[in-house]
Amino acid sequence: MAAEEAGGVSRSPACLCVLCGLPAAGKSTLARKVLRTAALHGWRATVVPYDDLIPEHAFQTRVEEHKEWKSHRQAVLQCIEQFLEKPQLLAELPVRCQIDSAAWQRCIRALLQPEALDPSQAERAPLLFLLDDNFYYPSMRYEMYQLARKYSLGFCQVYLQCDLESCISRNQSRSKPIPTEVILEMVKRLESPNPQKNSWETNSILLNTTDDLSKCDIQKVMELISSALSNPLSPAEDNTEQKEADRLKCATNVVHQTDQACRRHISEAMKTARENQVAPKHMKSLAAQLNESKATFLHNLRRQLLQEASFAQEEDIDVERVVKRAADVFDHEKKEILLRIMNENS
Repeated sequence: MAAEEAGGVSRSPACLCVLCGLPAAGKSTLARKVLRTAALHGWRATVVPYDDLIPEHAFQTRVEEHKEWKSHRQAVLQCIEQFLEKPQLLAELPVRCQIDSAAWQRCIRALLQPEALDPSQAERAPLLFLLDDNFYYPSMRYEMYQLARKYSLGFCQVYLQCDLESCISRNQSRSKPIPTEVILEMVKRLESPNPQKNSWETNSILLNTTDDLSKCDIQKVMELISSALSNPLSPAEDNTEQKEADRLKCATNVVHQTDQACRRHISEAMKTARENQVAPKHMKSLAAQLNESKATFLHNLRRQLLQEASFAQEEDIDVERVVKRAADVFDHEKKEILLRIMNENS
């Protein structure tokens, strides 16, 4: 039913292709190469670049202001869905939209006015959205899967695996490099597609992008997309997948609240160290060890939550109790680190 209401999408196949990986892993380079190849196939293709669509200040505050960061991502999703429903509304964006209007118009103009296609054939040409973002949590990717299923679109994922040193080096050569700390933090957070755990991630491939992309790499991506276009998802409800989505959502909420609690514990430890006149070099070491401990703790917490078979919806558990218990465990680790540093300072 949704597909029949989706304007041009009902008359031609369409695909959402998620490009995920570390910053500077090569997602934008891959997208450009796929765009050129898609034109040769007679497809209408565009890149949806989150870096251009979401305001820069949101990237700078995405850890501290989780709700604001998430609202910008939801705005991108909302704009894609509006286009699927009403493709001809080029200049109209959802009310109170939080993305860059000019950048979004460039995205969909490539779909509505493809330069390489005959106008008489363009309307029925397949649609391809290349979603260019880190997509470091499965829950982020699952939102795209849900959208594809709602409108009976093709769905696939390309995970660009690149070693950390290469990502940092490439980033530093950019005209506007992001802080290296952001990449290091992303390494801790990134959860690559896992078809064994998430059945909806079956249509995924991995590309090693430490070296330059080859013609073979591009061919693999095109074959993946062609298969997705030929096998659109069914909008039928799947209770198993819904439970999987609920578990992801709840785990993300618990981890976020625990993160905030852990930050408060770290602030308390730093304050205690200053009051005890800990030397600057030991203060620096304390901060580094606490943050490293927090990152590892949150990663393990999230993994544990997702592996709990009984862990499903927020209504089924006492989120506040789980967060308090987790924060107490981290508080114990914090005290051990603080004691060790203060002994070294003596």
